[in-house]
Amino acid sequence: MRPENWNPPIELSAAEQSIVKRIKRAKLFTFLRQYRHQLFDEKFQKELSKLYADSPKGHPPVPPAQLALATILQAYTGASDAEAIEALSMDRRWQLVLDCIDCEIAPFSQATLVRFRSALIIQGLDRGLIEKTVELAEQTLGFGSKQLRAALDSSPLWGASKVEDTYNLLGHALKKAIGVIAGQQGRGLAEVAQDIGVDIVAGSSLKAALDLNWDDPNQKNLALGIVLDAIDRFEAFVQVQPEAIEHPQVRSAIDSARLIEAQDVEVDAHGEIKLISGVAKERRISIEDEEMRHGRKSKSQRFDGYKRHILRDLDNGLVRAVGVTRANVPEASVTDAIATDLKYQKVNLVELHIDRAYLTSSLVQNRDDQLTIYCKAWQVRNGLKFTKTAFTLDWDNQTICCPNEVTLPFSVGGKVQFPKNICAACPFRERCTTSKTGRSVSIHPDEPLFRELQQRQLSPAGRAKLRERVAVEHSLSHIGRWQGDQARYVGSRKNLFDLRRTAVVHNLHVLAKIFTHTTEQSATSS
Repeated sequence: MRPENWNPPIELSAAEQSIVKRIKRAKLFTFLRQYRHQLFDEKFQKELSKLYADSPKGHPPVPPAQLALATILQAYTGASDAEAIEALSMDRRWQLVLDCIDCEIAPFSQATLVRFRSALIIQGLDRGLIEKTVELAEQTLGFGSKQLRAALDSSPLWGASKVEDTYNLLGHALKKAIGVIAGQQGRGLAEVAQDIGVDIVAGSSLKAALDLNWDDPNQKNLALGIVLDAIDRFEAFVQVQPEAIEHPQVRSAIDSARLIEAQDVEVDAHGEIKLISGVAKERRISIEDEEMRHGRKSKSQRFDGYKRHILRDLDNGLVRAVGVTRANVPEASVTDAIATDLKYQKVNLVELHIDRAYLTSSLVQNRDDQLTIYCKAWQVRNGLKFTKTAFTLDWDNQTICCPNEVTLPFSVGGKVQFPKNICAACPFRERCTTSKTGRSVSIHPDEPLFRELQQRQLSPAGRAKLRERVAVEHSLSHIGRWQGDQARYVGSRKNLFDLRRTAVVHNLHVLAKIFTHTTEQSATSS
C-alpha cells in the first residue's frame, strides 16, 4: 500500500514557537520546520511514494517525507539509526521537525527507517534530495539561471572496514566462511574449525595461533603456506557439503581468498611460497568491504577507502552534485556520474573550475564550445632552453613555427622533428637543443586547451579567475565536518547516499544564511 501525502501544519503552534525560541545554536532544526512543506511538496512526495508497492492490502506505510527528514537530521547530528529513534521520543527539536511534539513513542521504528534508506538507495531517489534544495533556491530566491558555473574537487574518505595484511585477509575470509557453516549446523565456530583441521583461524588472532617469528622471512613464508593449506582443506571439505558450497556467503568468502592469493602470493623458482614484491593495481585490502582500495591524495598523503567528489555552484554556493569513487581510481572517472546528475537538473555547464586531475575527464574531453575550462596549467620546463611555448602553433593551417621562424606542418597527437641540418646552422641552437638529430616538439591532443590555460594565468584577471576554485575547497571542508573523514557505511553506493544527504545539509545551511540575509535587508529597507 502506498502512503498518503504528509501534510503537517505550516504555521507554528504556541508549543512550537516556544521550542524555536530556545534553539540557540542548531538552527537547521528551525529552518527545516519552516520550509519542510516546500522541500517535500506534493510532487516530490508522490515520487517518494513509488518506493512502496501499490497494493490494497496492509497497513498504511509511514509517510516517506517524515523518514527522509529523519535521514537528513541523521546526517546533521551524526545520529545512528538507534539514536535517531531515541531522539524522536526525547529531543523536542527532532519532534519539532517531524511533527510529533511530546510523543512518548517514535512515529516509526528503527527497522522502518533502515528499510526506507535501502529503498531510497535502490531506486536512486536520494539524488532527488539534492535536487529539491536546488529547486527551493530557484523558487524562493529566484536562482533560475540555467547557465551553471561550477567547481569540482575531491577529498579522501577513509573506509569503515578494517584494513588487513595478506595473512589476516586470508584468515578472515576463511573464518567468515566457517562461521556460516557453523550457523547452518548449529555448532560453535571453534568446533567446526577443529573438525575440518583449520583451527588456526578459530581464535581471536591468526598470528598468535601460528606463533611464529614474524621478523624472519622464512617463518613468514611458512605461515603463508600454512594459511593457504588451511584454505585448501576447507575448500575440499565444502565440496562434499552441498548446503555449504551453494551458500552465497561461503562461495563469496572462498572467491575472496583465492583473489587475494592471486594478487599477493607467488611461487618462486625454487617452489617456495612467498609474498609478491609490490602491490597489485586492484589489490583487495578488506574482507568486509570489497570496494576499499589504497589511494593517494598526494605523494606524501596515503589513505585507504574512497574519494568523495563535490560540484559546487560558484554563483550561489549550493552543491549541485556529488560522487564517490574507489581511492585508487583517477579523479576524472567520477565525471560521467556528475554529468548524469546535472542532466536531471536541466542546466548547461558553461564554466568548470578544476584541478589538473580532472583534465582527462569526459566533461573536459567531450566539451562543447559553450564550456570554458579553468585550471592551473601544467608547468613547462626545459632547463635554460626554449620551452614548447616559444613555438607558435597555427591551428588553422596546422603548422608550427620555431623561434628562428622555421615553419613545419604538424598533426595533433604527433611529434614534429626539425631537420638536423637546419638546427645545426640555427643561431639559437644553444638555447634550443643539444640533440644531434635536431629539436623535436610533441603536440598533445589537448594542446589547444593547454595553451589556453597557460595564456590565461599570465594576466591578473586570469589568475583571479583561477582563484574562484577555492570556494569548492571550503564546501568540502564543511561537508567533511558533518560527514567526518571516515566512511559511515560499507560499499561505495551506501557512502554515496551518505554524501548526498550531507550535501543536502550543506545546501540547507547555505539557503538558511541567504534567507536570513534577505529578510534582514527587507527589514532594513522598509
